[in-house]
Amino acid sequence: MSSKVKKIGLITTTSLVVGNMIGAGIFLLPATLAKYGSISLLGWLFTATGALILAKIFSNFSKIIVNKSGGPYTYSKAGFGDFIGFLVAWGYWISIWISNAGLAIAIIGGLSVFFPALNSNPVLSVVVALSFIWLFTWINSKGIKESGRIQVITTVLKLLPLVFIILIGAFFFSLDNFPGFNLTGESHFATIPVVAALTLYAFLGIESASIPAENIKNPEKTVPKATMLGTIISTCVYILGTVVLFGVLPVEELQNSAAPFAEAGEIIGGKYAGYFVAGGAVIAAVGALNGWTLLVGQLPMAAAKDKMFPRIFKKENKNGVPYLGLIIGSVLTSVILLIGMSDGLVDQFEFVVNLTVLTCLVPYLFVSASYIIVTIEKKLHLNKFLKTFILGSLGFAYSLWAIFGSGPDVVFYGFLLLLLGIPFYALMQWNKREK
Repeated sequence: MSSKVKKIGLITTTSLVVGNMIGAGIFLLPATLAKYGSISLLGWLFTATGALILAKIFSNFSKIIVNKSGGPYTYSKAGFGDFIGFLVAWGYWISIWISNAGLAIAIIGGLSVFFPALNSNPVLSVVVALSFIWLFTWINSKGIKESGRIQVITTVLKLLPLVFIILIGAFFFSLDNFPGFNLTGESHFATIPVVAALTLYAFLGIESASIPAENIKNPEKTVPKATMLGTIISTCVYILGTVVLFGVLPVEELQNSAAPFAEAGEIIGGKYAGYFVAGGAVIAAVGALNGWTLLVGQLPMAAAKDKMFPRIFKKENKNGVPYLGLIIGSVLTSVILLIGMSDGLVDQFEFVVNLTVLTCLVPYLFVSASYIIVTIEKKLHLNKFLKTFILGSLGFAYSLWAIFGSGPDVVFYGFLLLLLGIPFYALMQWNKREK
C-alpha cells in the first residue's frame, strides 16, 4: 500500500463503530420490545454486558496484534490457524454483503415516509436501492479518508434525533405510560433470554474498528479506544432511548407503531419534529451502509494477503483501496437485493438476513477463545492470566449462549452456510501447493 494513502484517526474510527452498530433497526426495536414489557430493559442490560465484554476482548486483542487488518479473521487465525481463520473470514464476508442488501431496503422503507411512490412502485424502489449501493461503492473507492468523512457526518446526523428524543422526551415522560414488567404471561426466567436475543442484533459491529487497522493512525491506541467508546455510546443511546419511549408513548400505541421514535417526536415537537426523527432513521441506514461497504472490501483483502482468499481481493487502486473486492461485494449485494425485492421472496430474504447474525456470532466465539490461547503463549504473570482467562471465558460463554439462542433453524442453516466454504478453502490450499 502506498505511503501516501491517508489514514483515519480516533473520531472517524469511533464513528465507524457507532455508525455500523446504530442502523435503522433501533428506530423500530422499542415497539417490538414493548410487547414484552419493561422486562425488556433487563434484556438490554444483559446484552449490553455481553457486548461490552466482547468489545473489551477486541480492544485488548488489537494491542496484541498491532497494525494488521482483518479483525475477527486475523484474531481467530492467530489462535486456531488457517482453517478456522478462513471459515471466520468466509462467513463474515458473506454476512456483510447480504446485510448490505437489508440496509438498502431499510433506506427505501425510511424514504417512503417522504416519498410514498416508493411503496407503490417496486421498480423505482429497486433502482433507488441499487443507486445507494453503488454510490457508496464509488465513495469507498476514493479512499478510507473520504469514506470516513461520510461516516462522521452520518453518525452525527443519526445521533441528533435520538439525543433529541432522549433529552427533550424526558420532560414528557409519564410513569402511567410505562409498560408492566412482564406482559407475556411466561415466567421472567423464560422471557429474559427472548428479549436479550432481540436486542442482540443492535450490537453487531463492535469489531468494526479492528478490520481496517492498517488504515488507522496509531492503531495500537486508536482501535481499542474507538472500540470501547463506540460500544459505550451505542449502549447508552439504545437503553436511554427505549426508557424514554416507554414513558412517552402509551404501551398500546407503542406496541403497534411502525415508527415509534417519529411518533414520540410528533408528541414532543409536532409534525416537523416527527419528520426530523424519521429522517434520522434514513440517515442511520445510510451511514451503516457506508460503513459496512468499507468492510466488505477490507476483510477479504486481509484474507487474500494471507493467501486465504483469491489474490484478486488484495488488488488496490491508487487510493490504497481493494477496489475489485468492493465491486465483487457490491455485485453480490445487488443480486441479493433483487432477489429480496421480488414478490413472494421477502420472507425467505428475511430468513437469510437472520442467518448472517450467526456468521457474526461465530467469529465472536472464536475470537474469545483465541484471546485466551494467544495470551497463554505470552506466558503472562498469574494475576494477569487469570483476568485474561475470565474475560475470554465470559466472551466465549456469551457468544455460545447467543448462538443457541438464535433458534435451531438459524443455527442449522447458518453452519451449513459456513461449511459451504470448505471446498473453497480446499481449492485455495491446492492452489498454494501447486505454486
